[in-house]
Amino acid sequence: MAFSTEAVFREDSYLRETEASVVGVNERGGIILDRTIFYATSGGQPGDTGILVREDGSRIAVAATITGESKDEIIHVPALEQGVPEVGERLRLAIDWPRRLLLMRMHAACHLLTVVCPYPITGASVSEDDSRVDFDIPDAGFTREDVTARLMELVRANHPIYTSWISDAELAANPTLVKSKNVRPPSGTGKIRLVCIGDNASVDSQPCGGTHVASTAEIGEIHIGKIEKKGRENRRFRIRFGAMPAN
Repeated sequence: MAFSTEAVFREDSYLRETEASVVGVNERGGIILDRTIFYATSGGQPGDTGILVREDGSRIAVAATITGESKDEIIHVPALEQGVPEVGERLRLAIDWPRRLLLMRMHAACHLLTVVCPYPITGASVSEDDSRVDFDIPDAGFTREDVTARLMELVRANHPIYTSWISDAELAANPTLVKSKNVRPPSGTGKIRLVCIGDNASVDSQPCGGTHVASTAEIGEIHIGKIEKKGRENRRFRIRFGAMPAN
């Protein structure tokens, strides 16, 4: 039996703590709640870590968050040798906020990179300090310095970042919204979540279920650390925080 967890983070990625009830514990000790602020690993963004606090004050450390039998079933994976709550128990949830904020800034930076490099995406991975986006580009024709400068223009412009929803039919009528070459956003639920950048999505709009900061300025200083050739028509761009090193 698959459970459905209310993904609170989809509407409020800044919520650091909340309460929820345990609806299931699987055979491996994974904890399933009726609602959660913990993002589950998906779309290149790793799942959240943090703690679950029981009513007696004892804590359960969450080492990872993943999806279960469906994308709607979110499983909180406890670290080794943690207690297991009972079904029906109320817990207080607290994510590792400093880590989440880094991931939100970095994920938003990856979206900006797809604006600067408007080519089909063949892969992506978000992490706290070094992320990558792979593009289908026969000849890169880009320099680290040029891409960094264009990224920072978008960051400094302080464009708003927000979400909106469209129907499956609207997405089908606007196929260019999907930037990934091989992966299609999940359909069949009747609605698709878009992440939009700029007033009236003037900078970008694409399907995404991840978490992002609320403005490009919150990303902070970033730079392209490396552009790698990965196959005949594949280029990997690595994004890092901070100013580009002088050398």
